[in-house]
Amino acid sequence: MTGFVLIFAIMMGFSWYQSRQYSKQMEAQAQLDSIARAEQMVAMALDSVKRAEGLVTDGEMAGVKVRNMPAYKDSLLTEARLADASVYKLSNDKVEIEFTTRGAQPYSVKINDYKSYDSTDLYLIKPEMSQMGISIFAGENINTKDFVFRVAEHNDSLIVMQLPFAEGGYIQQKYSLTKGSYMLQNELSFVNMDGVIPHNVSMFDIDWSVVIPRLEKGYKNEKQYSKLDYYFSGDKKPEEIGRGRDASKRVDTKLKWFAFQQQFFSAIMTSGSDFASADLSVKYFQEDDPSRNLMACSAHLRSDFQPGSSDVKIPYEFYFGPNDYRTLKSYDQKYEKIIPLGGWLVGWFSRLVIIPCFDFLGRFISNYGLVILLMTLLIKLIISPLTIKSYKSSAKMQVIKPEVDKLNQKYPNEKDAMKKQQAMMDLYQKAGISPMGGCLPMLLQMPILFAMFRFFPASIELRQQKFLWADDLSAYDSIWDFGVNIPLLGDHLSLFALLMAVTMFVYSKMTSSQMSDDPNMAGMKFMSVWLMPIMMFFICNNLSSALSYYYLLSNIITMIMTWYIRKFVVTEEKVRADMMLNANKPKQKSKWQQRLEEAQKMQEQMQKQQQKNRR
Repeated sequence: MTGFVLIFAIMMGFSWYQSRQYSKQMEAQAQLDSIARAEQMVAMALDSVKRAEGLVTDGEMAGVKVRNMPAYKDSLLTEARLADASVYKLSNDKVEIEFTTRGAQPYSVKINDYKSYDSTDLYLIKPEMSQMGISIFAGENINTKDFVFRVAEHNDSLIVMQLPFAEGGYIQQKYSLTKGSYMLQNELSFVNMDGVIPHNVSMFDIDWSVVIPRLEKGYKNEKQYSKLDYYFSGDKKPEEIGRGRDASKRVDTKLKWFAFQQQFFSAIMTSGSDFASADLSVKYFQEDDPSRNLMACSAHLRSDFQPGSSDVKIPYEFYFGPNDYRTLKSYDQKYEKIIPLGGWLVGWFSRLVIIPCFDFLGRFISNYGLVILLMTLLIKLIISPLTIKSYKSSAKMQVIKPEVDKLNQKYPNEKDAMKKQQAMMDLYQKAGISPMGGCLPMLLQMPILFAMFRFFPASIELRQQKFLWADDLSAYDSIWDFGVNIPLLGDHLSLFALLMAVTMFVYSKMTSSQMSDDPNMAGMKFMSVWLMPIMMFFICNNLSSALSYYYLLSNIITMIMTWYIRKFVVTEEKVRADMMLNANKPKQKSKWQQRLEEAQKMQEQMQKQQQKNRR
């Protein structure tokens, strides 16, 4: 008990210390980032003035002044650099996407049918929070984000923008949006550019940087389930970086797509012919960011280019939409794999059992609190045979508990541990008890518990769904906002998490009476009765209230089942009758018992040999 208390105290203290150190580091980093952004804005402003004058100074950033030279060799590029940009919009029933002619790139993305936590329109990308450019050598190094394109065609579902060159030819960006889809089709074309782009140019770069805003109630939960994903053609699932932490990754092999993934919404870019390589990064903003931004994502991509052709077309696709399993799966690109459903076993159970069951109940019941209740009852009913088997084993252990206590008194010394173990095995065999009889059924239930732990925080169906006092089942349910951040706990108190911990404590108290009085079990009792409920409360206080609600229901139903099984199904009289019947059956030693006896004999021989040597 002392050990567990000290471990818990150390964890609390270390978490508090790390939180303070992290806050100091973030403050320092925020100052550096602010200075860097200010310097960048000044540099961009100076650059704009110089290009407006038609001159640029090479090497000035390095402190070396050289002669002035024309901004661009191509006069049409200089004209496009100085032109005023315009914004156009494509929309359907799912999404509204604005484009700026400067760089012919997405300007903002609004997801229809969804709202941010503050009930405002949900912008996955706010205006001016995205910057995309195509870098290529066309007689000189250019980046399309610096130039204003001409609009060649535009309607509600299509926009075509072109950047012409003085020597003929143009770079074209074509975007199309079909009805009822979150997918934006994009075709990048180099038309009649074979006389402008040298034949030895075999690559071009794409740079895309996006700032994703905060869209959910709980910063920590939203941050924990936001990340950057990337996928290689033919793989079973994508790789990921980030998940609540700043991260970067250099990918030197071809990849099919990458995703800037917020907890419930994603911006995914897919290449029709694979990207040749990529530099990916994600960086998270602090919780007190005045602009309420969540993370800054960037992708520096390299794509193959085939020179010599008069019309080079490269297709891309952009997905701007919710992380809904069925929606993502419908595009047949493995997009649905970005939803964190767990490893192969837990993920398999989530995809084949939990999601279909959840969707089926959701068709008929609009209240997701009731859906979770019915799901919990159904799961408990399905695993009831395992539960009854576990309780039978526990009941038998309770019946033979006096015999076990006698053995503990008979063999109190550590040197007699082998003898005590052999006597225990003989007692278990006479009573018809399997040593794994109580543990194995519980182990088989663990994938279900982990699947639920993964499913609820990642389920967009629960987003902004109200139930009882919870105003959003996908976020925490606060009944008391502290106004100050407490290490491990956060700045609030979640009632569902508190009730879950209380019911876990009560259930552990119910079952701890069946544990042996062996001093070696004292630590296990303390852990199950006190430490686990406390730890689960701290873990769930900042997570989805639906998850805490499910664990609360599971604990209550388990306690009711325990009472019913003990009262009517597995009574002491029935257990004793089964044990008497089993005692009359011929016994055959298991391989475990045989090995235990062999080990005991070897130990006795070693002890005798040691006694002889002492004499």
